[in-house]
Amino acid sequence: MPVKIYHNPRCSKSRQTLALLEERGVEPEIIEYLNTPPDADTLVNICAQLGISVHELMRTGEDEYQAAQAELEGLDEAQLANWLAGNPRVIQRPIVVTDKGARIGRPPESVLEILD
Repeated sequence: MPVKIYHNPRCSKSRQTLALLEERGVEPEIIEYLNTPPDADTLVNICAQLGISVHELMRTGEDEYQAAQAELEGLDEAQLANWLAGNPRVIQRPIVVTDKGARIGRPPESVLEILD
């Protein structure tokens, strides 16, 4: 599996993580998730690789989350993933996925443990 990064070029941590990968000679598949959001199944898979719930993948400080917070209470993982797929600004970033697992690049160095 090639290395993938779910990337937001406007995010400093995302840029730092991408630079760290490139410094290590890794040329990841760059998925600008705001332009090409992952679908719900992909989000559930990423959460499984991260060992977290879909809710933990959400940036709870974002306006979209704040506006929908009451609506999101009580939803199951699949429903949360569907909502998150339709609201990609709320996805934690950056996310790096390899055949060894996935990591959120906060801090950027956390992705090093899943590189070859």
